[in-house]
Amino acid sequence: MSYVYAVCRAGTPVETALAGQPGLEGAPLRTVRAGELAALVSSVPSVSYGTEGVKAQMEDLDRLEVLARTHHAVVEAAYGHAAVLPMRLVTVYLDDGRVGEMLGSRAPEFSALLARLEGHVELGVKIYADPREAVSVTGGAPETDTAASPGRAYLQRRRSQQRNHRETYRAAGSVAAEVPARVDGIARAHVAHRPQQGDLAQAAGENILNDAYLVQDAQADAFRAALAGLADDVPGVRVEITGPWAPYSFATPPAAAEGDTR
Repeated sequence: MSYVYAVCRAGTPVETALAGQPGLEGAPLRTVRAGELAALVSSVPSVSYGTEGVKAQMEDLDRLEVLARTHHAVVEAAYGHAAVLPMRLVTVYLDDGRVGEMLGSRAPEFSALLARLEGHVELGVKIYADPREAVSVTGGAPETDTAASPGRAYLQRRRSQQRNHRETYRAAGSVAAEVPARVDGIARAHVAHRPQQGDLAQAAGENILNDAYLVQDAQADAFRAALAGLADDVPGVRVEITGPWAPYSFATPPAAAEGDTR
């Protein structure tokens, strides 16, 4: 079976730079050409990447992490040599012939998307709210009446904590609202992703904004400069700029189901 990582224009340095490099299962990468397009692929075993095999991998979080990291590493390596169209995780075809057919049938769409992405990168903007950090920065333990009974003092502390929580999230929302205006004229496109939660949210505080922007290579520094210091004087609010990345958020891969074995 042929696992597809990305699509690029035929004849780019991707074809030679990554040829033979290890992909999933350690199998060497290769390209499949069809007209003016090429797909970056590697062979994978049908027992693991057929419908049932993919289902089992999706249910094994450790295996899924390895799969995702390898897939993204290949795409990022390819994007270092030319514009590529990242494919969805687990885009699999029966063989290289089917991959070539897919390229031919989607050629107009892929060519248009590549034209849009060429010379661009993806930059991420994440905003976090952390009421506990706000308290430590402002030096504040919750105010209580020293003469109050234990029960009343507890209620006072709770009210103070709740007020601090509301104020921190309100401030984070105000910071988030400033981002579009600051990058207007620099970013070419914008996608709002769901804020990260659970295992994906490894940073301190709660992720309240998780957006992606398409930016010309030459404008990446200007984008960062436009957002510099955005939350420096806002206790409990942090802005994180990530990337540059291959523009996953702005690529529309084939609408094939995971584990599709066409």
